[in-house]
Amino acid sequence: MNKRDEQILLEKKLVDLYEENKETAFTNDIKTVSACRTKAIKHFKEKGFPVVSEELWRSTDLSKVLSQDYHQFLKSKEEGVDLSKLFVCDVHDFDTDILSLLNGWVVNGFQELKTLPNGVIIGSLSEAMKIYPELIEKYYNQSEHINDHSITSLNTALAQDGAFIFIPDGIQVEKPIQMISIINHDENLIVQNRNIVIIGKNSSLTLVHCDDSTNKLPSFNNSVTEIFVGENANLDHYKLQNLNNNSTLINSTFVKLDAYANVSSNAISLNGGLIRNNIFVALNGKGANANVYGVYLMDKKQHIDNYVFVDHKVSDCTSTELFKGILDDEASGVFNGHILVQRDAQRTNAFQNNKNILLKDTATIDTKPFLEIYADDVKCSHGATIGQLDTEAMFYMRSRGIREDNARMLLMYAFAAEVIDKISIEALRNRIDDMVKKRLRGELSICETCVLHCGSPEKEIHFDIDLSKI
Repeated sequence: MNKRDEQILLEKKLVDLYEENKETAFTNDIKTVSACRTKAIKHFKEKGFPVVSEELWRSTDLSKVLSQDYHQFLKSKEEGVDLSKLFVCDVHDFDTDILSLLNGWVVNGFQELKTLPNGVIIGSLSEAMKIYPELIEKYYNQSEHINDHSITSLNTALAQDGAFIFIPDGIQVEKPIQMISIINHDENLIVQNRNIVIIGKNSSLTLVHCDDSTNKLPSFNNSVTEIFVGENANLDHYKLQNLNNNSTLINSTFVKLDAYANVSSNAISLNGGLIRNNIFVALNGKGANANVYGVYLMDKKQHIDNYVFVDHKVSDCTSTELFKGILDDEASGVFNGHILVQRDAQRTNAFQNNKNILLKDTATIDTKPFLEIYADDVKCSHGATIGQLDTEAMFYMRSRGIREDNARMLLMYAFAAEVIDKISIEALRNRIDDMVKKRLRGELSICETCVLHCGSPEKEIHFDIDLSKI
């Protein structure tokens, strides 16, 4: 049996799972959600998993990872699990409200919704369906373009739980909310979790979304997050991905901005067998702004695919995209950026850039920045670069007495730091900074000789270097 046949078998298995359990497994559904499931499973049944013959997936082949014998559970098996015994966040001095998901289900006290003193609601989506059906009715599956893709349709059909976050109007959430999604099981799991984040008018939120795995078993996480940002609201959003080499993560994030809303999103991908980040941004209100950043460090046979679609629907909106990648060994990467400026989106400013460093000839990158413009009063640009480490910068650093392997690491670090420096939370920025340093130096040099002494100020070595030259 070839991989395509195995993929078709998995598709049938998932469709059968829905059909056989639709009367009993989705008892929390309101009519709107039930109708969405019916349409979604029909769409997935017709289209199946994405294949390389589709333009948006031509450089990411799922057939190998889908040949595994995956299991999905329609009932939580995580009651009473103490997630702190499986995973502890090691970002020091990082004070957050933590919302934990294990194998797709909310755990650790948030199975029921919690309402904070300021009216913020955090907890399980399945509970929100029961307690706040009017909010689910208004927001569930209402994102732009969410019904266009079979992989999100699969999630709509089978997802039962996930994170639910509601911020009332006029609330500035001082403490970041950290959503930690862990996969840990003794079977190969396929996980579908659905997250909804609603930010009211004139409110602000910092959201940190961490995807981790704590074992080495194959897993397939098909995660969908819908984010609605109200008028004049602000969102700082971080996606941190550090998974095992047998994991597959399809992370689809849909962001809808009202007038004068502002979103900054930063995807930091450090490890994972196959990662696909789908980011859809709809600028629906005048004066909205979106900054979409990403950095990815891949080695061995890892694969990263970032697809970013920014839809400028109205006038006077701005967007900026910057994605930077370092690929080593036989790693492969994809950047597919699409900016759409619609006819009524006059006075649009939209900028897109993708920069990559390939450390070996066996590493590959497929980059495709794309502008589609129907308005005439706009400022738009895009660009992409693929190269190796700057030889002139290398010579400059060697002339300052820095050995070659350390110079290579410093150059790579300086390359990635442009994105890392955009993290506004100091404790998180410092931790990601350390993780990136360790990720880079682990492949090229032993710690004792490295000039990037992560987290050890007393060992820090200073050089007389003009950073503008590297």
